[in-house]
Amino acid sequence: MPSDPSDNDSISAALDVIGDRWSLLVLRAVFRRIYRFSDLRDDLGIASNLLTTRLCRLVDHGVLEKVRYQERPERFEYRLTDAGRDLSPVLVSLMQWGDAHRGDGEAPTVLAHADCGEPVENITRCTSCHTPVDAADIRKLETT
Repeated sequence: MPSDPSDNDSISAALDVIGDRWSLLVLRAVFRRIYRFSDLRDDLGIASNLLTTRLCRLVDHGVLEKVRYQERPERFEYRLTDAGRDLSPVLVSLMQWGDAHRGDGEAPTVLAHADCGEPVENITRCTSCHTPVDAADIRKLETT
């Protein structure tokens, strides 16, 4: 559901694009290198009409791009754009939050750097002093 036009902030705008369960799960699948419609449908257990709607919205907003991989019959894959790849920290944060606060008692998911195999962390850091910043210490930067 679109946000109230008078509520013009970046979180509302982002939620208009990716703020529903299926869009986030589609993105998770594409990050896991599942690119084709039928593979996405099967992996997610989503109805074709819902998947079509979510893919069209993500393509229309520049999060995914449609790439033809077969001409006859015409078939497409859905690949992340730069804007889509920029959502990686968001999905990692959601996963970590789910592990910490909504988990079912299983060990948390550990993500590793593909090159060296070591765990990765997803933290908010000050651009000046590079200190990790807690949510309680973040303020909106006032511009003049």
